[in-house]
Amino acid sequence: MRYTLLLHYPEMDTASLGPEAMAEGQRAFSKYAKDLQDAGVLVSAEVLQPSSNTTTLTLAEGTPVLVAGPFANDPVRLGGIVVIDVPDLDTAIEWGKSAPALAWGAIEVRPGALFTLDGEWTPNT
Repeated sequence: MRYTLLLHYPEMDTASLGPEAMAEGQRAFSKYAKDLQDAGVLVSAEVLQPSSNTTTLTLAEGTPVLVAGPFANDPVRLGGIVVIDVPDLDTAIEWGKSAPALAWGAIEVRPGALFTLDGEWTPNT
């Protein structure tokens, strides 16, 4: 079953974090990705660009409106996603517990669903 681990943490660049801490974080994420790959559960992983590069779409009276920047004004941002294919929620939670981002924020573990051509959503099992 596929689960998406949504990695939420405060955004920091190298200047505010410091080069050593940034390098350590990058090493931790690289090791985590390798561990997922070696276990055969990694489907995909992405680190997102800073939220300042975000374009948000909303509707105002039925008209699409584009806004530069993130929708939520919160210091904790969605910083990346990891999609894994594991037998069950407990296994997905265990992988979430070992994500480096947990030390800085929250990991949301969300099961996926499949959308079929007949328009029905079905559980992803």
